[in-house]
Amino acid sequence: MNFSLVICTYMRPDSLLQLLKSVEEQNLYPNDILIIDGSSNEESKKVVEENQFKRVQYFLVSDQDRGLTKQRNFGVSKLAVETEIVCFLDDDTVLEKGYFEEIIKTFELDSEVVGVGGVALNENKWKPHDSKIMFNKNKYYFFENYIYKEGLRNRARNYLGLASNLGPGKMPAFSHGRTCGFPLTGKSYEVDLLIGMSMSFKRTVFEKIHFSKFFEGYGLYEDADFSLRALQYGKNVINTKAQLNHYHAPSGRPNQYQYGKMVVRNGWYVWRIKNPNPSLNDRFKWNMITILLAIIRFTNVLSGAVESKKAFTETMGRIAGYISLLFNKPRQI
Repeated sequence: MNFSLVICTYMRPDSLLQLLKSVEEQNLYPNDILIIDGSSNEESKKVVEENQFKRVQYFLVSDQDRGLTKQRNFGVSKLAVETEIVCFLDDDTVLEKGYFEEIIKTFELDSEVVGVGGVALNENKWKPHDSKIMFNKNKYYFFENYIYKEGLRNRARNYLGLASNLGPGKMPAFSHGRTCGFPLTGKSYEVDLLIGMSMSFKRTVFEKIHFSKFFEGYGLYEDADFSLRALQYGKNVINTKAQLNHYHAPSGRPNQYQYGKMVVRNGWYVWRIKNPNPSLNDRFKWNMITILLAIIRFTNVLSGAVESKKAFTETMGRIAGYISLLFNKPRQI
């Protein structure tokens, strides 16, 4: 299948170079690589010019097209007519060999699949487990003979009866799903949500929908929004053989206050994309979990000087975002 890679980048020339080097080592190479650069300097442009990677088209966008969702839509508008699959990667990822081969194979094996995502090896915390050995179900999550140690947030939700009753990658009616990802079983799993660091879609999906204008700037959860709307046209799956590493480069991210505010407001928006008419129970759970997560984040204030400041600022952002929902709820665009 003819496929194009779209990389949206902002002020991360070193990360971009590492990603492009890993793309160069793939046994299946993209027909086109579109780099959509929102940087305020030309450092990333120099990286592209000095290294001469094959089939690369570089675009330095103006202010009106800067921001993740705008840059992604810009990239889609520049696709070749022959493109059948559009692959998106975060600029701070590095691919394992065979990544694109597994992505394309997943589309070819099932015509109903419209979206495919991969797995970040350096974030994967699953361990093999003997199913005969007992464990505390409030502290661990068991799936396909693998076990995942829950973080404080999920342990608290487990004890309070607020945990999702669905598997990884699925969004329950009250929105807050499991964020543990999948163990490296070599299988593919049907999901609701794909993660922006590694997601690919059929070109035909973009003939119907685009990345939402609601998500400006950093665009937290824009990947979840698009994944959910793509389900109108087929299935989304995670292929655990499509592997990469995600390094979360600190540059280009919003301050903690704005991040905290987006967690709540953008989270509310995506919840209503999935469930526009939630029941009273769904509303109760969404609100209780949102409050609980803000409280837990506030407890991180006790952790240390630098992290304490970040935790406090993010908590204030979460509180501000929550209060703002009382007077100014996000509207679907």
